Amino acid sequence: MMSDDLFQSEPLPPLAEKLRPHTLDEVIGQQHLIGENRPLRIAVDSGKPHSMLLWGPPGVGKTTLARILANSFDALFLPLSAVFSGVKDIRAAVEQARQALAGGRQTILFVDEVHRFNKAQQDAFLPYVESGLITFIGATTENPSFEVNSALLSRAQVYTLQALSVQDLQTLCERVFRLPEHQHFRIDAAQTEKIATLADGDARRLLNMVEQLLTAAQAQNITVLDDAFLQQTLGTQLRRFDKGGDAFYDQISALHKSVRGSHPNAALYWFCRMIDGGADARYLARRMVRMAWEDIGLADPRALQIANDAAATYERLGSPEGELALAQAVIYLACAAKSNAGYNAYNQARAFVAEQSSHPVPVHLRNAPTKLMKELGYGRAYRYAHDEPNAYAAGESYMPDGMDEPDFYRPTNRGLESKIGEKMALLQEWDKQALDQQEKR
Repeated sequence: MMSDDLFQSEPLPPLAEKLRPHTLDEVIGQQHLIGENRPLRIAVDSGKPHSMLLWGPPGVGKTTLARILANSFDALFLPLSAVFSGVKDIRAAVEQARQALAGGRQTILFVDEVHRFNKAQQDAFLPYVESGLITFIGATTENPSFEVNSALLSRAQVYTLQALSVQDLQTLCERVFRLPEHQHFRIDAAQTEKIATLADGDARRLLNMVEQLLTAAQAQNITVLDDAFLQQTLGTQLRRFDKGGDAFYDQISALHKSVRGSHPNAALYWFCRMIDGGADARYLARRMVRMAWEDIGLADPRALQIANDAAATYERLGSPEGELALAQAVIYLACAAKSNAGYNAYNQARAFVAEQSSHPVPVHLRNAPTKLMKELGYGRAYRYAHDEPNAYAAGESYMPDGMDEPDFYRPTNRGLESKIGEKMALLQEWDKQALDQQEKR
């Protein structure tokens, strides 16, 4: 017969709660913020809280640090989640803060995922931050420069938290197995390192995996957590990858810059990191086509063809076979001659046209499909290039009347563009000769 205690007992707290640090000295990682003479350590030692934004990836201790700061200042800690809270909850928190102040106590209002609040919700904090009623601490995984409005951003110090190192996470893993209830389990350093590596900088992810291992071990009466048990229990664990956040854009930036910098091994590393993390290979293929146009251009037109062919191959074969084509395209792009001359020329031409008035097309360049147009002189004196020596109408102008031809496109001396540059120099010399002859007549 089951005991009534089964229904009366409290649920066991998760590992994350059991191991939550209560002082800065217990925190793992973030020494650039909490070490000796570092900003948050100085804040605690001074006893003077200030509003701040804690920016960093998931599972690096943003909420924990906010709680520790509140405890250190003996302040009322009011947590809100921007996912579930609204202006009504903010007002309720402000009322609690007023009551706390009446009792001589400060309030720290902690808003998790603050970037999810809209501008009006973020603005609702401002009067109370400015009056000193609350000390605001926001946590975000997104870049505050883009996701937090400027008024709130100007009133809060931004602190950047870093992903935890493998060594940090290994230390956390070892703390789990030092708990009295887990000391009978046996796990060696190679296994804790493997778990720490799979956690990929995220302490919460690590503790969830360890909890999964412990639950499976208890169910199977296993006390030795060896490599075979880890593989059987954890299976394939993808690394942390936010497909719409900073991690995503940081990695695609690293891939693009490695290609631009002509480092094929680094480019291949970032490509594989993104594929391993679950990035859409079609998105990567589109970015490679962009790289071919932006950073290689006419220095090696084959780069665009290879990028397009790789994208088409992926569409035909899918994953994982098609990823090989994309990987080889990345290598080719990184090794190809580089030129942004065409990219720069396009941007300069767009800016030039935007600044100019709408000049009419010169009469000699206009088409004359009707009798009236011919009578008006459309197309008259147009020189058909194929009938000219070298198929080039030397000295001809193709710009609006009175406008000199701009020098937008300046080929580099790399790859095919070196040949293009030679051709353009030759044509310019022919133009000069033709104009000199006209002046002599």
